Amino acid sequence: MSLLDMIGPVMIGPSSSHTAGACRLGLVAHHLLGEAPRQAQIGLHASFAKTGRGHGTHLALIAGLLGERPDDERLPHAFEDAQAAGFAFEFQDTDLGDVHPNTARLNVRGDTQEVTVQGSSTGGGVIQVTQVQGLGVNFSGASPTVLLRYTDAVGMIARIASTVAADGVNIATLTCTRQTRGGQALLAIELDQGLSPEALAFLGRWPDVNWVRMLPKLMDG
Repeated sequence: MSLLDMIGPVMIGPSSSHTAGACRLGLVAHHLLGEAPRQAQIGLHASFAKTGRGHGTHLALIAGLLGERPDDERLPHAFEDAQAAGFAFEFQDTDLGDVHPNTARLNVRGDTQEVTVQGSSTGGGVIQVTQVQGLGVNFSGASPTVLLRYTDAVGMIARIASTVAADGVNIATLTCTRQTRGGQALLAIELDQGLSPEALAFLGRWPDVNWVRMLPKLMDG
């Protein structure tokens, strides 16, 4: 058992599940969008929908989308900050099926980019991201994570792993989902440290790769 298990995360707000975890889900979408958010449609499932407003879930999701962390003192003013930044958003209660009760789906658009993220806040500020751009993933944000969307082809995962190794970075976990053979695929690799800008740029120049994002470590400790 860790100290985090006993006392919870450093955070602003009343609930590690509904506030800290929700903020981290927003942060995932913020980093994957790669630019300032302009519009967002956010679907809230089960417990998030029923009790989220009283626990600060709505504020926390918007704070995360603005790039604020769970312990950021600006979090209680996220709605005002969003308005000042020209960021419009709406919440909807939605049934996302057989998923954790604290689950949200965020569809976020910037000036040139759009991203859809689905994930759950599983307790103690811990999150599990289960979908990105409509494809299944499985990562927590506890480690730096690189995500690539590309056209499925023989040897792609091996080539990407070789690039990571050549950058001097070790792979912790790897998950890959594809629509169909030869269709769009999404690879999520949790790493011991972030990739260099040069390695990310190299991956982004490959003809079959159409989307690369480097997600920083989002968990404390």
